[in-house]
Amino acid sequence: MKTHFVFRMLFGAFLISALTYCTNSGGASDASNAASTATNVDGGQSAVQDNESGKDVVKVAAGSKDHTTLVAAVKAAGLLDELSNAGPFTVFAPTNAAFEKLPAGTVEGLLKPDKLETLQDILQYHVGIGVFSENLLQDGQSLSVANGGSITIGKKDGKLTVNGANILASVPATNGLVYVIDGVLLPK
Repeated sequence: MKTHFVFRMLFGAFLISALTYCTNSGGASDASNAASTATNVDGGQSAVQDNESGKDVVKVAAGSKDHTTLVAAVKAAGLLDELSNAGPFTVFAPTNAAFEKLPAGTVEGLLKPDKLETLQDILQYHVGIGVFSENLLQDGQSLSVANGGSITIGKKDGKLTVNGANILASVPATNGLVYVIDGVLLPK
């Protein structure tokens, strides 16, 4: 009962202070404008502008000239916010050259609105939930991915593959790890 009374007193004092400030400084209209602006903000986590923190998996890919096709596909699939969240994720990121290996018209076809679910399925097949660092990957290891499927790691002579695609590089991100790969992974 005593805690409830103290809380009510503190809240009342805060409310009076806030109203006094708004009345004396003309801040009422500023406060309502700020509130309406805050409610009209478009975008989710991916829309947050932050040039000081490290890059998440989306920003790592977006910052690479070799991943413009992947970034366009992620945007078209509406997965920017999901991949900008805390994760952790391991993303197997095909290069533009990897997408060029697909039959002509495949990428363009997948970017059409009526292929949204197929595009999402393919992209989610490239995302592991958790961080699978190189030292944890073993030959023949099966990893679960976001679409409910699994991918297989290959390891021979110190080189890693995923479903036969070569892992060319790894780039740490604030919410996981990005592996650059030379092939597009297709769900079975």
